[in-house]
Amino acid sequence: MVVAASVVVAVGSATGMISALDDGRGSDEARPPEVTRSPSLETLPLVPSPSPSATRPPSPTPSPTPKKKASPRPSPTKTERKQQPAVVSARLYRHPDSQVLDWVRDNAGDPRHAVIESRIAAQPAAVWFADFTPDTITARVRAVTSGGSALGRVPVVVPYAVPDRDCGGPSQGGAPDLDAYDAWIDKFAAGLGSGDVIVVLEPDSIAQSECLSARERADRFASLARAGRAFKAANPKARVYYDAGHSGWHDPGKQAQWLRQAGAASTASSDGIFSNVSNFHTTTDEIAYDRQVLDALGGPASLGAVIDTSRNGAGAPADGEWCDPVGRKLGRAPTLSTGEGRIDAYLWVKLPGESDGCKGKPGTFTASYAYDLAR
Repeated sequence: MVVAASVVVAVGSATGMISALDDGRGSDEARPPEVTRSPSLETLPLVPSPSPSATRPPSPTPSPTPKKKASPRPSPTKTERKQQPAVVSARLYRHPDSQVLDWVRDNAGDPRHAVIESRIAAQPAAVWFADFTPDTITARVRAVTSGGSALGRVPVVVPYAVPDRDCGGPSQGGAPDLDAYDAWIDKFAAGLGSGDVIVVLEPDSIAQSECLSARERADRFASLARAGRAFKAANPKARVYYDAGHSGWHDPGKQAQWLRQAGAASTASSDGIFSNVSNFHTTTDEIAYDRQVLDALGGPASLGAVIDTSRNGAGAPADGEWCDPVGRKLGRAPTLSTGEGRIDAYLWVKLPGESDGCKGKPGTFTASYAYDLAR
């Protein structure tokens, strides 16, 4: 992105907002229209706790196209800074197995507990499937979608196993080849059930595809288009969104061209686009950018966008730092009612508190980082 969409621990571990697999524990690291605003949370007691400093120095201001840095942005407005999460969506599903919930259960006496529990753990979030495990993927996806259906709520799932994922960066991994990936996708689709579900399909798979040759890119895009069709065929209620990067990365026209090649303009495979996954750009900037991408994409007017608002309450850092940058804040609460035309949802796709690799091990929940975001 000009920040990686997600940093995963390793192939074989699911990570992101909510993990479907991780199992290490510890006190600080647990298992791996017009803009509407959420009302502010009632002030909670804030108990200072030192945050470990980043293991990498701040990056210089990024060039126009690099992946791993958040592009410089002006300071957010007072309105954007005040948009802290407050109201939990009654329609989105909060899966009971997550790194932050593990930490909350295991650390009731920690002075940061009340803040992390009320401002992060209480929010519904996405479930990532970041490991290539064909034998178990159907059952694991089904466990999430059936849990949401039982409560009449909408789960958000993230397939994240495309070959050459992250172009060999910190989140490298995925299926060994596209044939294996296509078969994995079919098994993923078999777990989607028959209820409402949102699929955030392969963060970075389109925006971060310049590392591929033209032929490799075309083959990847064909597999992504196929994936959307497989999800729609398995569950007509599934809403599938494709990778649009974020407002600080590619030109909307260029991004739309790639999205079109990947099937995002066709209702046979797509309901639209997603942006800002694991990034920090303001919701206002993302709304404007997503609408430009959708306009350039073409396709039916029903196509919309979802935005990751989990860590964008203070906007992107001016110095371009992408790895657990200091001074970031939680963004708007997850909701399916944005009050914005063509913006279908604000989602928490990246779990606040899961490290990019500087304040903790990549993909693991770090309480000090979560607390800094939440307070």
